[in-house]
Amino acid sequence: MIEDDRSMPPTPPLATVIGAAPTGQPPLGLSIVVPVYRGAATVGLLVEALSRLSPEGGLEVILVNDGSPDNSAEVCHAIVRTASIPVVYIEHARNYGEHNAVMTGLRHARGSYVITMDDDLQNPPEEVTRLYDHARLGGWDVVYTRYAEKKHAAWRNLGSRFANRVADWLLDKPRGLYLSSFRCMSALVVRSVTRYRGPYPYVDGLIMQVTQRIDSIQVRHLPRAEGRSNYTLVRLIRLWLNLATSFSLAPLRLAMLAGAAMALLGTIGAAATIFEALFSHDTPSGWASTMTVILLVAGVQSMILGVMGEYIGRTFLSANGKPQGTVRLVERSEAAAPRQTEAA
Repeated sequence: MIEDDRSMPPTPPLATVIGAAPTGQPPLGLSIVVPVYRGAATVGLLVEALSRLSPEGGLEVILVNDGSPDNSAEVCHAIVRTASIPVVYIEHARNYGEHNAVMTGLRHARGSYVITMDDDLQNPPEEVTRLYDHARLGGWDVVYTRYAEKKHAAWRNLGSRFANRVADWLLDKPRGLYLSSFRCMSALVVRSVTRYRGPYPYVDGLIMQVTQRIDSIQVRHLPRAEGRSNYTLVRLIRLWLNLATSFSLAPLRLAMLAGAAMALLGTIGAAATIFEALFSHDTPSGWASTMTVILLVAGVQSMILGVMGEYIGRTFLSANGKPQGTVRLVERSEAAAPRQTEAA
């Protein structure tokens, strides 16, 4: 079954967003949202492994093709036709980013709990049931995963640690909590998170605004099965900017403090200059020190203007309706397609 859609699907009533099955549909325990980007070689293996699981209440898999340039679309179409479990395939009209794809998947999920995971098989599918049961039986709103050892490149691990330290400062999250993309959320959290319509979503930032009933468990992390990571340094910087400027005023406050500190140093320098001119008659020209001060002050001013410009630019794009994601089509396997009800 294929549904053609030119824009983001409207948010349905809260009772039917997630956690309550549509009319005529049996209750569903778990939805698994998988953003797909350059995942043609692995997404089929992932769905096959997930189809062997038997979580309480059953499961569905939601694949969101985020403008992947490889043949992921063809692979996902084949999965929908042959899958033994309910599969929903959603295709973005272009690449919007991982968190945007996750938001689209969350809006189409109908499970009482939703797990998000990557398509690269670095998160073992057998850990899904353990993560789901920990959240369900423990009454947690959100459960993150952490790793004893991450099988990423050294620079990627360093970038992740830096982003988590920054998140400790910017977000109201439990100290030291590792923000992993392999996470489980309750229906309550998903309903609140998907209300956000801005073009720069950061799922973890939205979660922290909703709940503090958060836990984590340790899981295995495997080497990448195929290819290389889709996260480049530029993508990590963009993700950090979303974290820094979309869910916190801390950068603006830091810029204000930097400006105040430079103003204080300037006042001290001016007083020292006047004192030296009044009481010392052999004052050197001071060209080097003057240039140093000018360059320092100009650098701080540029930084402050840059931070303000980032906030203003994002506000401008949001006000002009930049889409969070444009859905080209939604395709459902027969097991996932809503049942047709007879006319009264």
